[in-house]
Amino acid sequence: MEVSAERIAQHLKGEIIGDPNVKVNMVAKIETGKPNNVCILHNPKYQNYLLTSNAGIVVVSRNLLPEQKVKPTLIVMEDAHSAFAMLLDLLNTIKKSQKKGHSLLSYRAWSSKIGKKVYIGRFSYIGSKSKVGNGCQIHPQVYIGSDVTIGENCILYPGVKIYDGCKVGNNCILHANVVIGSDGFGFAPVEDGSYKKIPQTGNVVLEDDVEIGSNTVVDRAAMGSTIVRRGVKLDNLIQIAHNVEIGEDTVIAAQTGIAGSTKVGKNCMFGGQVGIAGHIVIGDGTKINAKSGIQGNVKSELGQKGLMGIPAIQMTQYLKCYAKFRHLADPEKK
Repeated sequence: MEVSAERIAQHLKGEIIGDPNVKVNMVAKIETGKPNNVCILHNPKYQNYLLTSNAGIVVVSRNLLPEQKVKPTLIVMEDAHSAFAMLLDLLNTIKKSQKKGHSLLSYRAWSSKIGKKVYIGRFSYIGSKSKVGNGCQIHPQVYIGSDVTIGENCILYPGVKIYDGCKVGNNCILHANVVIGSDGFGFAPVEDGSYKKIPQTGNVVLEDDVEIGSNTVVDRAAMGSTIVRRGVKLDNLIQIAHNVEIGEDTVIAAQTGIAGSTKVGKNCMFGGQVGIAGHIVIGDGTKINAKSGIQGNVKSELGQKGLMGIPAIQMTQYLKCYAKFRHLADPEKK
């Protein structure tokens, strides 16, 4: 779907110079812009491209306005850089609104309840007594088990699997092949050396405004709930084990693993490939650098200064140590 310069200007609260009716459907770099593209110019290094650009619309910072007339329609802002996220959000919202209706090749149990303006794609399955809120987008091949509750305006991309009894809040986005509610890794050793499976009887609760990247798994609790609090953002390929709780507005990068029953505070930031042991508490605002390992409790006053290493220590301390031990194998430095 296309969007006009007038609508973009209203959304960004910018000033139009040129044709307000010109329409675009994609964001592009100003050096490669085409008539159906909208570009953003905030860096003086790229100012010359504006004179030759074929883009339909350019959102430009006021201090970079050209003296001569240019081909694109201009939307002038004090700082065009700040408009980037808002512009992408507008185009994404318009794109999402295209999908409507229920595919005849989908299945929904008669006892399920589906809200208004819900899109259900081909080969999706909605189990008994499950509820889907208004405005949700359920893409093809999504599985929603029994007794699942999904709030309003959620997006479930292809291949998402939500097991029985799990709850998803409002405005959540689950990307392709996310699994919510698979069994936690619970096994008890027996005398003959084998392992007996411990039933995982709990569920997963995702609060509002949670976004989860592709192929991430959040396991159901052994008892009670695994909880992902409001505003949490999880990257691709993350493992959240049973009975974990992640605090509000925490962001976690790819390939991180959090073992069972660990409590993560709010406003934390974890880099990629972080490993976190089970049954520990990580304080609010903790920052953990990539590839670090956390084996014990982390107090907020320490975690907010940044952690690094395996096992992780305060980042400034780690860098001082690293400056020394990286030369240990060099004979000339001994």
